Amino acid sequence: MRDPLRLEPRAHCGGVITLPGSKSLANRALLLAALAQGSTRLTNLPQGDDVGHLLRALQSLGVRYHYTEATRVCEVVGCAGRFPNERTGETLFLGNAGSVLRPLTALLSLGGVGEAAVDWVVTGESRMQQRPIAPLVDALCQGGAQIDYLGDPGYPPLRLRGGFQGGTLQVSGQISSQFLSALLMATPLAEQPSTIEVVGSLISESYIQMTLQVMRCFGVVVQHQDYRLFYTPGSQQYCAPPHFQIEGDAATASYFLAAAAIQGGPIRVQGIGRDSLQGEKVFADILQRMGAEIGWGEDYLECRRGRLSGIEIEMNNQPDSAMTLAIVALFAKGPTTIRNIYHWRFKESDRLSAMAAGLRQVGATVEIGVDFIHIQPPAKLKAAMINTFNDHRMAMCFSLVTLAKVSVTLSDPQCVSKSFPNYFAEFERLTVPRGVVPAVVRSARLSIG
Repeated sequence: MRDPLRLEPRAHCGGVITLPGSKSLANRALLLAALAQGSTRLTNLPQGDDVGHLLRALQSLGVRYHYTEATRVCEVVGCAGRFPNERTGETLFLGNAGSVLRPLTALLSLGGVGEAAVDWVVTGESRMQQRPIAPLVDALCQGGAQIDYLGDPGYPPLRLRGGFQGGTLQVSGQISSQFLSALLMATPLAEQPSTIEVVGSLISESYIQMTLQVMRCFGVVVQHQDYRLFYTPGSQQYCAPPHFQIEGDAATASYFLAAAAIQGGPIRVQGIGRDSLQGEKVFADILQRMGAEIGWGEDYLECRRGRLSGIEIEMNNQPDSAMTLAIVALFAKGPTTIRNIYHWRFKESDRLSAMAAGLRQVGATVEIGVDFIHIQPPAKLKAAMINTFNDHRMAMCFSLVTLAKVSVTLSDPQCVSKSFPNYFAEFERLTVPRGVVPAVVRSARLSIG
């Protein structure tokens, strides 16, 4: 049983933080670097469980790399399209990393059948075995993949036995964009050209844009029609760029920008700017709409407190920072409604239910539906014990409640190791305990706009 963490009331926040790298970008770049022709130097590689799981998997697959933890630089020697150890066969344990297990499922399904078949098992922790993967498996099987469910049908663990050749594929876009991203990364390496049709609505389109942009950096361009129909020639080769700089994580930025919007600032987050590849950067614009003061630089964002008002908004493309918005809603005047977040239910936890439970515990009136959450802030927030459901974003989000000058106890603070192991140290550094007179925060002049 992990020990809970009590966070004391905070009265003010301000300062500068250099963001850790985006794990979404890092995992895409690591996989393509591993499969590319040539070597790539990845800089600002984030620490965290998900990236660690991928690095260990690449080692098992025979990929050569050198990672220097102190500098967060990883030199990857590409294997020109096929993992060297792909026919050895073993189990790859990938924790609760959907952005690792799903693309590896597609990439490890490439190859022959019969005597030449690959034979890998991919699995993860108990929550990963509750997260759907049938839409991806169905699409891969349309292209000839041989995949067996080893537990409940539709969920990991999976046995992958090769066979994927490409072709005409259909994939659901309604549960996770990672299914489509996985197909997009794998199909250029298949023998045949592929046409991928998205069935139903496509959630988190910004993450598909990110996938296509990273693929372009590795020399593969995908044609598409309005993100509904994608065409990739087969038998292509990824080409390693000499250097790939991983941007600061936009979802992580949301916690510190929100802290400033709620209770002070300025807080400057360095490592992400207006031209970021990440759709989650839009969170800064949302805070500005609610009343916060936002400044953009080439490689930074800055926020100051404003008079916050509730908002009604769709956040299909910003699923992670949408959780941060639910906490900001507690400090706004009037209600906030966040829509088009059905896919929250299939993340590291059932985030709709988990978030509603936590918000109610601190005093909010909350209504949830199939794909929305409606939040009426209380007159006064109250201290609470929050069940994080082993979800890193739940823990980081609810730390912000301490800015209401109440304490919060988190059931499983260690879960932040998934994406940002040093989160609580950074939060402590940038916030001032209640009863302490804050020092003057020195910052560059804010450029509004």
